[in-house]
Amino acid sequence: MLLDGRSAVIYGAGGSIGGAVARAFAREGARVFLAGRTRSTLDQLAERIRSTGGAAETAEVDALDESSVDEHADAVAERAGGIDISFNLISHGDVQGTPMTEMSVDDYTRPVVNAVRTSFLTSRAAARHMKRQGSGVILVFGGEGDPVRDYYIGGVQVAFGAVEFMRRQLSAELGRHGIRVVTLRTGGVPESIPESMHGREAITAGIESQTMLGRAATLEDVGNVAAFVASDQARTMTGATVNVSAGALVD
Repeated sequence: MLLDGRSAVIYGAGGSIGGAVARAFAREGARVFLAGRTRSTLDQLAERIRSTGGAAETAEVDALDESSVDEHADAVAERAGGIDISFNLISHGDVQGTPMTEMSVDDYTRPVVNAVRTSFLTSRAAARHMKRQGSGVILVFGGEGDPVRDYYIGGVQVAFGAVEFMRRQLSAELGRHGIRVVTLRTGGVPESIPESMHGREAITAGIESQTMLGRAATLEDVGNVAAFVASDQARTMTGATVNVSAGALVD
C-alpha cells in the first residue's frame, strides 16, 4: 500500500473532497486524523473507513484558530509518533455568482483572508513536527487558473493565488528538512457541487465542456492522485502543481 504506516491529518474532512481524500489515504494504509467543525459528519466518515479495515480518528478543530490547530497537531503527533501528511481542504467562505461591482468588500476579501490564515496555521503546525522527523508532505488544494468568462467567482482566484505563493515559499524553506509541498489543481469537480445548488447541471456541463477529455475529474480521481503524491512514489515532487483537471487547465 502506498501510505502504509503513515499518519495523515485532513482538515475539512467532512466535505466531499476531504472525505474522498480521507478514504483514499486510509485505503492505502494511512492512519487518518479527520479534523473539522461538525463531529457527527466526521464520525460517519470514520465509521465508513473503519468498516473497510481502515484506521480513522476524529476531532473538532477550527482550522482558522491558532490554538485549536496547534493543540490538535501536537495531540496527533503524540498519538501517532509524528505527522507524515497534512492536507487542508476546508471551505474559505467565498461568494460566487455576484459581479465584483456588486459585492461587499467583506464578501470579496473573506476567502482571501481565510485561505491565507488557515493554510499558514495548518502548514506551520505540521511542519514543526515534520522537521523533527526529517520528512513529510504538505498538500495544497486549488491552484491558480484563468478567469472564467460569464461567471463571477469573487475572491476565489485571488485566494488561490495567495496560497500558491505560500506553497512556493514553503517548498523553498522546508525542502532542506525533507518536507515536500505540492498543490493539486482541478478545473472543478462536479460531484462536489451540492445537489440543491441552483444551476448545478449547467455548471457541470460547463466544467466538462472545458476539458480535453470531455469529462471532469471525479472525487475518486482526486483522492487517488492525492494518495500517489503523498507517497514515496512521488518523492521527487515538490514546489510543484499536479494537474487533475482532465485537460481543462493547460500547463
